[in-house]
Amino acid sequence: MASLRKASAYSKKKVRPYTRKSKIRHKSYIKQIPHNKIVKYNMGNLRAHNEGKFKFFLKLITSEKVQIRDNSLEACRLVLNKGLEKRIPGKFYLEIRVYPHHILRNNKTAAGAVADRLSSGMKHSFGVIEGRAAIVEKGKDSFFVSLESEKDIKNVREVMAMVKSKLPCKSKLILGKI
Repeated sequence: MASLRKASAYSKKKVRPYTRKSKIRHKSYIKQIPHNKIVKYNMGNLRAHNEGKFKFFLKLITSEKVQIRDNSLEACRLVLNKGLEKRIPGKFYLEIRVYPHHILRNNKTAAGAVADRLSSGMKHSFGVIEGRAAIVEKGKDSFFVSLESEKDIKNVREVMAMVKSKLPCKSKLILGKI
């Protein structure tokens, strides 16, 4: 059964790993680009947000540099959208502020008696495409929610607390007025 690797399995390097996509296949490290699992980036009452009816906002800000997989972002989006629609229907605007550009690769190796026939070790070890991730800098906001009234802030904080557990990093909430 195929499963996802833990977030700690991916490095948190200062420089982004080299992922070359070329038109010439044998010069390309990445042979295919996987589809993006995030369905929507803007949800809720977009018209009210554009007209300036929302007075308050909450941001979920990362406290460290991290790679967040696209399926983790989609899970957070689902929890946020469903929770906000249930608690304050039509009185919010939700936006995902990060995009998963980075392509994750995994060079699988096998151990055991017949491992020599299954893997080639580090020869052409560019790895097989596993998915996408967003490289998020420290202090960048991942999610943005704007609200109408001050009494809805408590509901949004509770939903954002559920989202924090789905992210592979420490994060904090920032409340402000628009």
